[in-house]
Amino acid sequence: MKIVISGGSGQIGQILARALQNRGDEVVVLSRNSATTPTPTRWRTVQWDGKTLGEWAAELEGADAVINLAGQSVNCRYNPANRQLIKGSRLDSTKVIGEAICKAANPPKIWLQSGTATIYAQRYDTANDEASGILGGQETGIPDTWRFSIDVAKSWEAAVNEAIVSGTRKVILRTAMVMSPDRGGVFDVFLKLVRFGLGGTFGDGRQYVSWIHVEDFIRAVLWLIEHSELEGPFNLAAPHPVPNSEFMRKLRKAARRPVGLPAASWMLEIGAFFLRTETELILKSRRVVPGRLLESGFRFVYPNWEEAAENLYQRREFPDQLNPPSNPVFGGGGIQKAK
Repeated sequence: MKIVISGGSGQIGQILARALQNRGDEVVVLSRNSATTPTPTRWRTVQWDGKTLGEWAAELEGADAVINLAGQSVNCRYNPANRQLIKGSRLDSTKVIGEAICKAANPPKIWLQSGTATIYAQRYDTANDEASGILGGQETGIPDTWRFSIDVAKSWEAAVNEAIVSGTRKVILRTAMVMSPDRGGVFDVFLKLVRFGLGGTFGDGRQYVSWIHVEDFIRAVLWLIEHSELEGPFNLAAPHPVPNSEFMRKLRKAARRPVGLPAASWMLEIGAFFLRTETELILKSRRVVPGRLLESGFRFVYPNWEEAAENLYQRREFPDQLNPPSNPVFGGGGIQKAK
């Protein structure tokens, strides 16, 4: 297959490009960085600005899939300037991808658009699936920054739904935290806290953590590409979200660090201020489950956090021993292509 990944220079984009190329697909990454030619271990990179049509649009002609992951990082303080960048970069890139597909003579078969599980309301009771989940924004007592994130998520999806792309399936990826052993990712951040002795409960520990192992993330993306009957929003999250207290306890177990200092909410807010980021990622209760994926027949390799945490820790600590040639996510060959 030929797969075009816009915004593919970020960590998730790089992981996805690597996995697809390792299984033998032709991968083209659209990036704001300089264009490059492919090498035996790298894909081709084509330059774009993420908001206007250009020569890059020709890459969509005849492609099997386009995956749009573009968007300014949310790892920052939500001041007015950053809010504009976060929302504008997502809406601009989504709209121009839709425009390019509309103008293509031979458009891609499927458009997978990045979204976020943050679109759902904070809740501790029933989990949010695609059919009965409650979208956020109406909760009482939540910070303004959380409302901003929900507004971005809803606007993002609206831009996809408004695009007229006859003949191209549209799939929205409401993705939870993608856990990978790569340095700089979410798992890496949590693991560092554990190693520094700071891996205790965050806040009151009741807030649910929704996550997905990177291997299941890649498999889910391929599943959605290969099953032509699937369209609309899909929650890309493991089927068993856990409260933060349990999440951190099982991570400490995997890292062989039985003790971790807890951090009260006010302590986290102070830390986030000095680190120039926000606490939403660790304090909002995201209880999200993959209803539609499971109904379609998809089965998770890592449905439970304890096994996922152990695997990720081992991959991180012993990459040479545990990255077999057959594994497209962690290195080597590729997943057998669908027949």
